[in-house]
Amino acid sequence: MIKFIFKFLIILFLLTVIILGVGGYLVYKNLNSPLEVNGHRQLIDVPNGSNLTKVGELIDKATNSDASSVIIRIYAKYKELQNAPIKVHPGAYELNDGQTLIQILEKMDKGDRYYSSLVLIEGWSLKQIKQAFASKDDLKQSISNLTDEEILKNFGAPSEIKSLEGLIHPNTYKYTPGNLDIDILRVAYKKGNEIMDKEWANRAPDLPLKSPYEALILASIIEKETGQKSDRSKIAGVFINRLNHNMLLQTDPTVIYGMGDKYQGKIRKIDLMTDTPWNTYIRKGLPPTPIASPGLESIRAALHPERHDYLYFVSKGDGTSAFAKTLSEHNANVNKYILKKN
Repeated sequence: MIKFIFKFLIILFLLTVIILGVGGYLVYKNLNSPLEVNGHRQLIDVPNGSNLTKVGELIDKATNSDASSVIIRIYAKYKELQNAPIKVHPGAYELNDGQTLIQILEKMDKGDRYYSSLVLIEGWSLKQIKQAFASKDDLKQSISNLTDEEILKNFGAPSEIKSLEGLIHPNTYKYTPGNLDIDILRVAYKKGNEIMDKEWANRAPDLPLKSPYEALILASIIEKETGQKSDRSKIAGVFINRLNHNMLLQTDPTVIYGMGDKYQGKIRKIDLMTDTPWNTYIRKGLPPTPIASPGLESIRAALHPERHDYLYFVSKGDGTSAFAKTLSEHNANVNKYILKKN
């Protein structure tokens, strides 16, 4: 009897070892086998408070499988026994063909989430920025239904600021799919404020600019007027000189901005004579708002302009500008670079 029990226990032990070995192999194989993802690529959204069972269900749904949940639970127990439990960080994660369960779980354990990107270009108008937001299908849209004043109030902007133009800092912004567009816009607005406050505090002395907002307006003009980066601070110096001399700025980009949708690619003489708040051929001083979102270099140029005696500049047609101290010199440059080419 004892001999029989001993043999039975040996057989039971061997069967247990075999079952565990086969089971372990199957778990290992499933953890390290490439997955076939529906449509070759899926984004899964892991909500706050999710456990590994929920993660397994999401992966099963994305791969038309029913084994991930079981495999993940077994693997999770194994990691707990090693005192290295898997953490589940909420957020969006990208699943692609060829990824393994191990790779996906490692991403979630590290919080290596998937982020979409929104690129806002230096010199873009607010209209272009809003179009960029609207083009993102993975953002929840809301700003198209709000006025500038409503958005600015939401952001806690000073009541005297009525337009968002120029206040949205151009940069690349990452976000989780499903985010609200206004939340990304708020980040870009705050970034712009932080930059302006910092740069204004370090501005050059004796500038004819009364506030960071006026500096932003000038920076937006510099942004639109600059073709060659090396000309930026020199162009800024021209505008500063003209402001100091109480001269009209006479800058085409402000006229174009004031024309709005009427601009068809060319400024006519009648356009220069048509009054708008942004027509700097008619109205002295800075326009009432920025005309675009300037980059950091244009902001710095506005606040640290090159010191010189130039009052005029004209494009040479190659991205650079020709500068002049007198009207006669300027007219000669216009004749050389503009009239003779037409």
